[in-house]
Amino acid sequence: MTDPLILAQRHLAKQRRVATATMASALREWGLMDATDLRGSWSSVGPRLVTVLTAGQMAAAGGANEYVDSVASAQSAAGADASVNPAAFAGVAADGRSLDTLMLRPLFTTFEAIKAGSTPAQALSAGRGLLATIIRSEVADAGRGAVGAGIAGRRTIHGYVRVVSPPACSRCIILAGKEYGWNKGFQRHPRCDCVHLPTTLIAHNQHRGLRADSGRRGFTDPHAYFNSLSRTEQDRIFTAAGARAIRDGASMSQVVNARRGMYTADAYARRVAATREGATRRGAFYRLERARTEARTGIRFARDRIEARQGLPRFELRSPRLLPEEIYRLAEDREDAIRLLRRFGYLT
Repeated sequence: MTDPLILAQRHLAKQRRVATATMASALREWGLMDATDLRGSWSSVGPRLVTVLTAGQMAAAGGANEYVDSVASAQSAAGADASVNPAAFAGVAADGRSLDTLMLRPLFTTFEAIKAGSTPAQALSAGRGLLATIIRSEVADAGRGAVGAGIAGRRTIHGYVRVVSPPACSRCIILAGKEYGWNKGFQRHPRCDCVHLPTTLIAHNQHRGLRADSGRRGFTDPHAYFNSLSRTEQDRIFTAAGARAIRDGASMSQVVNARRGMYTADAYARRVAATREGATRRGAFYRLERARTEARTGIRFARDRIEARQGLPRFELRSPRLLPEEIYRLAEDREDAIRLLRRFGYLT
């Protein structure tokens, strides 16, 4: 019986081939744009781009039934309750707009670039870059949407595990292997090509049948992905300080999420780089600091409004949460760095 992760990797490879072929066809069409007559050439190129993208979406969605059926079978699940209609995922953008409207974006980008002073060739290159992103994203979204519908149409499918493929951004990497319910939308960004791995009721929370990440095309373990990268790539994706913190044992999700709320603050008699991530009343760092302060002072702080009304004092977070790079800048040595990484919630 084939490992479900191998099936996901094969599906991912097929989806990439469809996206690559569709993008190549679209860029050939874009190459026919006349820089001296953009509107005139668009009248013939535009409709052909819509046709190319529609065909790519259809091809991407067309593999959903076979993929979901094969994964369900590999996990000893019953057959499908319903089948995916691939045509329903073609001819319209992921956000619901018509492809005719969506395909105008590269043309408008070209006009705007010319207006800003770019040469016609530079402007067409800018439009070409946006077109490539649109094609790749829309084809991938059609495939994911079809698989999502296939998951929903099979009652033995509980949900899905996110499979991340290289090259991937830090936000996607920390989601590798995370399990979602059957009705949970797929988080993605432009050019994201991560895929679902359907999970049956039998395999829910057990990852039954999943072998260790092979490192070939898809990953369900963030650390396996991280360890597969060269140190240069680790530093590029996670920043030098972030990658160093992860290599020192810091939580990868804490390191990545910390960068969402970056700001600078005056603390410890200097200007420091800090983050608001985890510093709200429900945040991990807030709870960590509250527990630390309780242990140091012997004071019990209120956990919620009910306890506050009962007279327990509210804890106020007074220390900004330092970013890993700030910790390394301030640390006197390796032991001090580890102490601070633990103090600010990056190490347990």
